[in-house]
Amino acid sequence: MTVYLVGAGPGDPGLITAKGLELLKIADAIVYDRLANSELLKSAKASAVLIAAGKSPGSVDLTQDQTNDKLIELGKKFDCVVRLKGGDPYVFGRGGEEAQILIDNKIDFEVVPGITSAIASLAYAGVPITQRGVATNFTIVTGHEDPTKPAEQVKWADLAKIEGTIAVLMGVANRGSIASSLIEGGKNPDTPVVIVRNGTTND
Repeated sequence: MTVYLVGAGPGDPGLITAKGLELLKIADAIVYDRLANSELLKSAKASAVLIAAGKSPGSVDLTQDQTNDKLIELGKKFDCVVRLKGGDPYVFGRGGEEAQILIDNKIDFEVVPGITSAIASLAYAGVPITQRGVATNFTIVTGHEDPTKPAEQVKWADLAKIEGTIAVLMGVANRGSIASSLIEGGKNPDTPVVIVRNGTTND
């Protein structure tokens, strides 16, 4: 009995790994996120239990605690459970939290990495995240921290001093304040910016 934390990739269903796709085909149960392309669920066998665990502003299929409980329940019941997550499970996907819950409950698990949108969406938009002579490093940061935390962890003023590309995930709603914070921290206001939404998809 194993729970597989599978990265679905950034949106284009063709970008899931071969291993991730094979697991979808044999899974007894699939717990899937909103950001995982629903086309991938067509690969599931007819008997597979499909459970939506997506979250978006104002709409929650399962809370994170409910998702954790569901993984424990299914992990004890079925031989092969796939937790299908958009992008990569460990890049702002809360995969680390889910792995810890499985460890705490003595349920075997395996991580199947997926390509993160931080790299793939830029590539599809024609923007290399690194380029010789222009950007020799990159930083990936969340643009949407947990509002229940006592303090913001992202130090925008510190990030403003770093050369290279800053890839901000989930930052569209806060783009104005993020830009202002970076400029206040010393980032040149003329620094080129690209915004990609629904990257690698037809939208």
